[in-house]
Amino acid sequence: MLGCRLHSLETGVAQVALALEPELRNRGGKLHGGALFSLVDIAMGLACSSTHGFDQQSATIECKINYIRAVSDGEVMCTARVIHPGRRTLVVEADVMQGDKLVAKAQGTFAVL
Repeated sequence: MLGCRLHSLETGVAQVALALEPELRNRGGKLHGGALFSLVDIAMGLACSSTHGFDQQSATIECKINYIRAVSDGEVMCTARVIHPGRRTLVVEADVMQGDKLVAKAQGTFAVL
C-alpha cells in the first residue's frame, strides 16, 4: 500500500526505502507524517524479527518520533537498529535520511509475543 521497499536486512538492523508518491502527500504537498511513521514502524518491526527470529512475533508497545525536516520529493531511507534485545522487550532506534540529511529520528519499544 505505502510502497515500502526492503533495502537490506541483517541481524538487528533493517533498511527500508520509501519513494514519495502523490497519494502520500499531505495538504502542503510534503510527505505525510503518518506515512513516515509507518515506514519507521515497518523498519523497526523487521529489525526486531531479524533479532528474535521470524518464527516469533513482536508488537509495538510505544514509539516516539521527531520530525526534523519536510520531504518534498524523491526517496527516504529508514535504518532501524535494535539497541536492546531483551527476552520480553526490544528497544529500537531509527533514523530516516534523504541523502545525507536527517528527516526524522525515532525510538520504540516492542514486545516479544
